[in-house]
Amino acid sequence: MTAARRAVAIASGAGPAAAATQAAEAGAPDPLVLRRVLGRFVTGVTIVTCVDADGQRVGLTANSFGALSLDPPLVLWSLRRASPCLPAFLAARHFAVNVLAASQIELSHRFASPVADRFAHGDWRAGAGAAPVLAGAAAVFECELTAEQPAGDHVLFIGRVLHLAESAAAPLLFHGGHYHRLGDRL
Repeated sequence: MTAARRAVAIASGAGPAAAATQAAEAGAPDPLVLRRVLGRFVTGVTIVTCVDADGQRVGLTANSFGALSLDPPLVLWSLRRASPCLPAFLAARHFAVNVLAASQIELSHRFASPVADRFAHGDWRAGAGAAPVLAGAAAVFECELTAEQPAGDHVLFIGRVLHLAESAAAPLLFHGGHYHRLGDRL
């Protein structure tokens, strides 16, 4: 058993012998254990938006956002293949990543839920390619889609940043399955 598998198995709460057996039998980390361990990495919370082929606004809460390149300016995020929003994002040529402020936690909940009109709350304007941009966000990245790549049970979206903005608002954070506020500077 590799050290990484042993560490994941031990992190799941199993003793060393049980951990070795569990990891050897599975051949890969248990998805629930993997999710919990990945949750140890603190992320920001975003609402990623686009406009579908019919001109309807589409958006969802995501924490799978990251920087990819400064030159050219590229960012990436991922979306579950089973998401009902996937066809809209695959067809869209532009998307916006709205990094939520701590005060926008209710919007995060709203865009993570199957409500009829997610955009009924919040102050939205049309950004690049008409992708909805949220006023008061901690940061916004308006992007042109440059690539999409299937990866496991997700699709990776890579976008070239066309416009960006930031505010002094503290960001909303996600860690261990819960929302958090930014803490003291070390």
